[in-house]
Amino acid sequence: MLRSVRSVLDVPMPVNLSASWNFGSLLGAVLTLQILSGVFLSMHYLPSSDLAFMSIDHIMRDVNGGWVIRLVHVWGSSMFFFLLYCHMGRGIYYGSFSLAAVWGVGVVIFIASMATAFLGYVLPWGQMSFWGAPVITNIFSAIPYLGKSLVIWLWGGFSVGGPTLTRFYTLHFLLPMVLVGLVLVHIFLLHETGSSNPLGVKVSSGGLVPFHPFYTSKDFVGVLGVGFLILGGAFLWPYFLSDPENFAPANPLVTPTHIMPEWYFLWVYAILRSIPNKVGGVVVMFSSLLILFGVPLLYTGKFQGSSMYPLSQFLFWGFVSVMVLLTWIGHSPVESPYTSLGLELTVVYFFFFFLYPLSEKVWDSVLYC
Repeated sequence: MLRSVRSVLDVPMPVNLSASWNFGSLLGAVLTLQILSGVFLSMHYLPSSDLAFMSIDHIMRDVNGGWVIRLVHVWGSSMFFFLLYCHMGRGIYYGSFSLAAVWGVGVVIFIASMATAFLGYVLPWGQMSFWGAPVITNIFSAIPYLGKSLVIWLWGGFSVGGPTLTRFYTLHFLLPMVLVGLVLVHIFLLHETGSSNPLGVKVSSGGLVPFHPFYTSKDFVGVLGVGFLILGGAFLWPYFLSDPENFAPANPLVTPTHIMPEWYFLWVYAILRSIPNKVGGVVVMFSSLLILFGVPLLYTGKFQGSSMYPLSQFLFWGFVSVMVLLTWIGHSPVESPYTSLGLELTVVYFFFFFLYPLSEKVWDSVLYC
């Protein structure tokens, strides 16, 4: 055991890693925080359609320190996805996706994290949580032959109710364990291939330093910073990320005016509803996630990453802008001009994955014709 820990601490790392390489360790720290806070919340949570909302109120009002644990869990989930998007964005910008196996497992972690977060969003059993369950799970009904049976299995019946909550609670408790396993595989593959660096070139032994203490100290400072941000959000803006509809208990007879998921899912939600056909919207939505597995195909230039390609840098920041705009569209009502704008942004989203490698080839052909 000590030998394996020592091998991790002594793993050689490039000496020129920037602060953006801290996102991976920060994600591990936040995931640990989420699991620990979730375990403590589960001690007082009751997965019953009659008592779930009241148990959340009990945690916030009666349990000593319960409100801190729950708000840290809420803000931790948002911080986790913020860091995850930054981590994936850094991988695309610097060409870290050239490590195809590492990137592929990372995409699986991303999709599994989305499923875990959605399941947790339903557990408070407020109005938005309750109505979000049938809206999102009905996506699977578009699957031919198996779709309707899968939805009934997820619901535990023919409508969202107590059995649905019990199933979601069980899966929300188990999926983080799967995430931990995937993270360990992700780290193992990374250590097998070695970390990339901002220059995108292989570093000789003279340009390598041990992971400890050079990068453990940087990671420690980053963990402290992220911890202060999560605590600051929990103490200063406790309900900034909460939907007002979720402060009312679930009522199957009253539909909210605008059903929407958490902010980190809004871009996917905007893509889903940009297609007027249900089956087409589901296909496009899943394609927007599955296309991430093909990102290693973007590596076609003579240099790794966008550092040497100004045109690719322009496309990358344009892609970031599209993601931000899709998030805004997902938060907006389903009406004109948001629907048409969402469709246009969806087209631009997919075009990025074809234009990015093309821009590298064009740039190389101009400089090395």
